[in-house]
Amino acid sequence: MNKRHLTGILALGAAASLALAGCASGNQAQGGSDEGGADSKGTITLGYLPGWTDGLSTAYLLEDQLTKLGYSVEMEELTEAGPLYAGLAQGDIDIYPSAWPELTHASYMESYEGQIDDLGAYYDNAKLTIAVPDYVDIDSIEDLAGQADRFGGQIVGIEPGAGLTKQTQESMLPAYGLEGEYQLLTSSTAAMVTELDSAVAAQRDIVVTSWRPFWANAAYGLKDLADPKGAMGEKEALHFLGTSGFADEFPEAAELIAGIRLDDEQYGSLEDMVVNEYGEGKYADAVDAWIAANPDAYDTLIAD
Repeated sequence: MNKRHLTGILALGAAASLALAGCASGNQAQGGSDEGGADSKGTITLGYLPGWTDGLSTAYLLEDQLTKLGYSVEMEELTEAGPLYAGLAQGDIDIYPSAWPELTHASYMESYEGQIDDLGAYYDNAKLTIAVPDYVDIDSIEDLAGQADRFGGQIVGIEPGAGLTKQTQESMLPAYGLEGEYQLLTSSTAAMVTELDSAVAAQRDIVVTSWRPFWANAAYGLKDLADPKGAMGEKEALHFLGTSGFADEFPEAAELIAGIRLDDEQYGSLEDMVVNEYGEGKYADAVDAWIAANPDAYDTLIAD
């Protein structure tokens, strides 16, 4: 495990705040300007959870692209999906760049029906998983039954408000009869990665909630456990979401966003560059490098 990965992800988790105020930052180095500036088409507030690195990578890709298009971009860091969706519905957030609205975040979409616009799907191979390191000799969620002692009776999870947490707690555990054997631990993605890092270093048995795409799968050699009951749900698409009326207020931004489509290789390389190769403080450089390597990634890409 590259320790820079871990240091960066822990710093992100520690720095993020639930508040919607006080943490905005435009990318001034790439030409952003204050709201109302003569050279700006307007200010777009982009909300994301830095610990969820699928969204971290697309957040900074969007910041780059929207700034090049002539908008000012403010970045808002949060640590839970609930406040992010609330901010989106209330208009405090203009865009959420990596939503799972079809299944994982369906309850939020239902709660805020009519207040959030779907700006388009950009990746269609996302999946929630239960995973173990590849040295652990089980291959299916069914194999967890009767094995709680090996794992300390725990499944290590992420944020309490995550759709992954709800799916694990309300669907997977009862479907496989594991409620009496295992406790789902929740705290944060950063805390889960810390526990995973420690377990892998010691070659200790551990089971975690995970998802794809997620950089930690490759970094820690995670193995998805088979899910014969389908309790973790089917594959779903990742979407850009906007506050209601976004396309009317920012038509050029909406057109650019609607043109973004990424395949497994493109998305994987983007996340790897942002999180691992460059890391915190160099996200803009990571996006520049990714665009240089993928100049034809999607139809609306602005290369320079």
